[in-house]
Amino acid sequence: MKLSGADIIVRTLIEQGATTVFGYPGGQIINVYDSLYKYRDEITHILTAHEQGAAHAADGYARATGRPGVVIATSGPGATNLVTGIATAYLDSVPMVAITGNVPTTQLGTDSFQEIDITGITLPITKHNYVVGSVEELADTIREAFRLASSGRPGPVLIDVPKDIQVAQCEFTEQEPVIPEPGQAAKEIRIRDAAECINMSQRPFIYFGGGMITSDAEEELLKLAEILDAPIGCSLMGLSAIPTDHPRFLGMQGMHGHYASSMAMHKADCIIALGVRFNDRVTGNRAKFATHAQIVHIDVDGAELDKTVSAAHSMRGDLKLTLGRLLPLLNQKKLPEWRKTVEGLKAEERRTSDSRPGLTPRSAILELNKFLGENTAVATDVGQHQMWTAQNIRLKTKRRFISSGGLGTMGFGMGAAMGAAIGTNERSVLVTGDGGFGMCLNELATAVTYRIPVVILLMNNGVLGMVRQWQTLFFRRHYSNTVLDRKTDFVALSKAFGANGARASSLEELDKALELAFNCDGPFVVECMIDKDEFVLPMLPPGGSMDDIITKVGESDE
Repeated sequence: MKLSGADIIVRTLIEQGATTVFGYPGGQIINVYDSLYKYRDEITHILTAHEQGAAHAADGYARATGRPGVVIATSGPGATNLVTGIATAYLDSVPMVAITGNVPTTQLGTDSFQEIDITGITLPITKHNYVVGSVEELADTIREAFRLASSGRPGPVLIDVPKDIQVAQCEFTEQEPVIPEPGQAAKEIRIRDAAECINMSQRPFIYFGGGMITSDAEEELLKLAEILDAPIGCSLMGLSAIPTDHPRFLGMQGMHGHYASSMAMHKADCIIALGVRFNDRVTGNRAKFATHAQIVHIDVDGAELDKTVSAAHSMRGDLKLTLGRLLPLLNQKKLPEWRKTVEGLKAEERRTSDSRPGLTPRSAILELNKFLGENTAVATDVGQHQMWTAQNIRLKTKRRFISSGGLGTMGFGMGAAMGAAIGTNERSVLVTGDGGFGMCLNELATAVTYRIPVVILLMNNGVLGMVRQWQTLFFRRHYSNTVLDRKTDFVALSKAFGANGARASSLEELDKALELAFNCDGPFVVECMIDKDEFVLPMLPPGGSMDDIITKVGESDE
């Protein structure tokens, strides 16, 4: 059948299994929006308050479902407003397809109204991007974008469609949804060499990241831990891959990770790294990182191998397939001395953990845990609240922790929480701070309009807490522009948007507020008042090593 380019875009999205897309209309994408109206019974469009919120919503949808999120925007500022969301997805390896309109091909390069070279702008933050040159190549370009977004290391792909391509017509034949490129195991010789190294270890530590979730290799991970009698830690992106209450799981590692997890990695003689990067938040001073350990690193992206930390054994390959071939080569271990060391680290962590009575950041998250279902997605913005959540949230189901790790995007949370709720068809939770929420609270309008059930736990300390913490510890308390001193009444604000809200200054009030929130059909804001001088601990100081880890205030020079 003969269709316009705009109809081909929408029909191909439906063909590829997209049931919900996020976006904002404009002049150079209006034809696509007319097609979305035509096919509204087959595909749902969520109109956000801002294109950045749409990109974060598509991101949250993708993280929660494992399927590519789709975002649509017009040319010029519509397209550039997607950039932060695309970069967020790129640095956290999230599959996304972004479709932008542009001026007609005859006007490209003439500085027409709202013309921008969006492919040039997004080249460093996409797996690939396209300017569609003819209507005949449009459907296959979209199909290829879906395949690329989900293959290997996932990521965002952008398609820029000039307006005349949207108007032009050609024959369209529906096809089956594309299938991601099949993964491959690492080379046998490398697997055998790695197995020999692992078999010699007496203090093995397993460290995994978001690649574990992408590869569905959780079963192999747990088998590996049982064979090696090894503790397990993860990066921020790895959270939710296995239940947080698993007896071998020590939690997140790194700058603000669990003490036991970070120190166990520091004391290990063999670190088996699975689908994870060794960025600065993980290693601290790289010259002092893992000086006693042999590193065995498996990742689907060869560019990550030996990029920042040299590994004794680097293997490029799919985690599930590579672990499947590695496991039979490993010797069953019983390591009572290593287990005793790890138990000692866990005891030290319990001794230094925040056990103060009353309403504290930790007790607030522990209270939230009581209301979470097994399938509840928890999103965060970026800052202290993000780390408090990562340290204390209880997760049972994969893909239910949604947070910006690589880019650290304040304002990510509200869009992501909405996308996760839509993707899972269940209530989601956003844990945010007054700083981060101030960057995305306009999306409350979206949540109210579509009655998206999001519980927003707003930890309000009146400051930009993470930067203030650094200023306290390392900048002699020079609180330059981190005291917000805003008079915003967030409960009144939520009601002005058409949502519900409550304020809590005690654990008892928080319990009552959360009960109201989790019984509300739409969005609900719980403003949780905390002190401006609350710290996220442990903390690895900048440029420090694990020997310098701070577990209580007063351990650093002020």
